[in-house]
Order: sequence, then structure tokens, then C-alpha cells
Amino acid sequence: MKLTILLTGENSSALQTNFGPYGKKFERMLKKANPGFSFETVKVLECEPVPDVSELEGVIVTGSAKGVYDNTEWMDPLRDAIRRIYSARVPMLGICFGHQIMADALGGKVEKSEKGWGLGRHVYKLDNCPAYFSHPAGELAIAASHQDQVIAPPESARTFISSEFTPYAGLIYANGAAISMQPHPEFELEYSAGIIELRRNNPLNDNEVQAALDSLAGPMDNDFVGNALGEFFLQAARR
Repeated sequence: MKLTILLTGENSSALQTNFGPYGKKFERMLKKANPGFSFETVKVLECEPVPDVSELEGVIVTGSAKGVYDNTEWMDPLRDAIRRIYSARVPMLGICFGHQIMADALGGKVEKSEKGWGLGRHVYKLDNCPAYFSHPAGELAIAASHQDQVIAPPESARTFISSEFTPYAGLIYANGAAISMQPHPEFELEYSAGIIELRRNNPLNDNEVQAALDSLAGPMDNDFVGNALGEFFLQAARR
């Protein structure tokens, strides 16, 4: 199964030096879940066009430094592509900004949260989730890095992971072929720490940054979530 990565953000030069291109993180996560996946990358942030839905087998909409309210040349074409992909029931995953732009394109509402930055290890409650997301603990711990949030999901979506900080942290859509998450299961531990460091004095103080770094010492469910998302693509493709 070929997965098309719609790249909406890229690592800074410093992060690329240490961790490589951002899109490769999705490849590593999903290849680990299923070696049968192959990948292509469309640089949406550079206005590369999204392929016709007839050419797509599965789609990933990535994170970005942009917000859905930003005025960029590529944002509206991406919204249109998301609607076409959804209508065609091509399996589609959104992460962080991808989660937000999918909700925005399909009738939800996204805003910069008054709660401020969510950084480091966050724990989310599972509810009404597919069997492949059924964790024995009933919750998932995943790294987060965001200030924007979905504040009103589309009518076609139900929430399957949530926290007090992020009530609509994960959405599953009624077409049976779309899922999205606010946190970042593709972030490796060292990369998460590097992302947190970017917020030092920008705008967080040293104590806030250290608290986020310390949180990374707790157990993470990246492998579990990666396997679950791999299963999502396989099951959605069979429908």
C-alpha cells in the first residue's frame, strides 16, 4: 500500500542536521508497523499539487508551524483536496496541523487556545475507539507540541482520545476512512526534546521548558499508536 505524505511543514536547518527531514518520521513509524507500506511525499508547503484521488491509496497530512487561520497560497487548495479525498473515501490520517486542517475543511472549528502551549508527554483517555486502538490501560501517552486546538469537531466526527488540556485530541470520521490526532506519535524521544527546546524563551521560561523535558521520562505509547495507525490504513483500504 502506497501512502502519500502531504508535507505541510519542515524541520528547521538545525533539526534537519540532527534528525533529518520531518516527513521521514512518518515513514519510519509506519514501516515499523508494516514493512509493506511504501511512500511518496508531496510538498504542499511549496505548492506542489495533491494528486488526483484516483492515484491515491492512503494519505497523511502532517504537522506544520502554520495555523489554519494563516493566509498561505497552499492552504485553500489543501482544504479542497481534503474534501475530495474524504468524499472518495481514500484512507486519510491527520497529525497535529493535519488534525486541525482536516477538522477545519470538513466543518469544524480551530483556534489558538487560551490554555497556551501543550508540550511534552501528554496522557489521553480512550473512548469509543476501534478495536485496534483498544489499549489495556484505557489511555495513551504521546508527545504533544501545539497551541492551536480543534474546539468544535465536524458533525461527521466523533472523539476517541481526549484530555483536560485537549478535549478533542483525536477524531474518527463517519466515512470510515479518516482519522486524526493532535499529538505526535511520529516524534522520537530525542526529537521531542529538541522541539521543546525551540520554545525556550520563545515564549516559555526555563521552568516551563524543564517541566516539559522532565515529562518525557514517563512511558510512551508511540509503538502502540504507530501499529494502530498502520492497522487503520489496512482496514480502511479494505472497505
